Amino acid sequence: MNAKRVPTRAERGQAMDAFLVQAGWVGATRRMLAGDASFRRYERVEWHGRHAVLMDAPPPWEDVAPFVRVTEQLAACGVRVPQIIAADRAQGFLLLEDLGDASFTRLLKDQPAREAELYLAATEALLVLARASATQRPELPAYDMAVYRREAGLFAEWFLPQLHGIEQARTLRADWLSCWEAVLANAGLKQQCLVHRDYHADNLLWLEGAAGIDAVAMLDYQDALWGDAAYDLASLLEDARRDVSADTVRRCWQHYLQASGEPEAHFTRRYAVLAAQRNAKIIGIFVRLCVRDGKAHYLDYLPRVWGHFMRDLAHPALAPVRAFVDAHVPVAWRGDFSADVSIGGIAP
Repeated sequence: MNAKRVPTRAERGQAMDAFLVQAGWVGATRRMLAGDASFRRYERVEWHGRHAVLMDAPPPWEDVAPFVRVTEQLAACGVRVPQIIAADRAQGFLLLEDLGDASFTRLLKDQPAREAELYLAATEALLVLARASATQRPELPAYDMAVYRREAGLFAEWFLPQLHGIEQARTLRADWLSCWEAVLANAGLKQQCLVHRDYHADNLLWLEGAAGIDAVAMLDYQDALWGDAAYDLASLLEDARRDVSADTVRRCWQHYLQASGEPEAHFTRRYAVLAAQRNAKIIGIFVRLCVRDGKAHYLDYLPRVWGHFMRDLAHPALAPVRAFVDAHVPVAWRGDFSADVSIGGIAP
């Protein structure tokens, strides 16, 4: 097997079956469930009427250790996550509690009137997580300026080369990062709680019949860091993949402010800066997924992400970044473009 490429599902199949035998699920059947933007794959496993989810995170491209660690930290904070039934960290396999298929995304396609109900519950879960993790202070890497800068740089490294070519994009990258350094340094960002970092409708399951925040199950949290609570609220309300109604956004925003006791002006500033930073990062990542990984469908989300981004940039705290965008990104490229996305990214 070529060590430079990710092994296929079929190539991992024998190892998966051996893992299930070790876990006591001898003769279990597997079927593909989902993949994501990383190299992880998921399968649903059935054995004598029992169901579980098998995470396939092939080393060295993926590591299940962070998922295991953060699962334990989140459970200790009192929020709902899948229980880990069995683990083989060396092989990159986890057998997880099956919490069903009712992601917020799927549920709201059929029952859009429940949007406020679900999003308010998800907002309350964030409040519980912020309070509990601030008390428990789990060991996590810091969401600090170096990480913010590196993530913001993805926009310059992958999006800007499409407009300006690699050499000009390399020159513009320094100006782009200078703008962000000035904005981030003056945003008053906090190191206050566990930040999920990918808290949106696709990664939230609704557990019908459960009460309160126990109805909200979190997924895909292995990249959690210690940072500012405003980041996850921005992730929830400025979803790259679905539109959240203005009324739901307003209600969740008001609930969060009232329950957290955060001063509105300070929180609004931090929220705008972190939302803009996140959306700039997403633009870079989605272009990278197209250019490098051949996943062109991610470009379909860019109009929505650009819409979020430009609204975020209206906050005065983001004036340097807005000036850069106005100077170097034509309006026609701020969303649904049909340009040739064949130019590679520049090295960080």
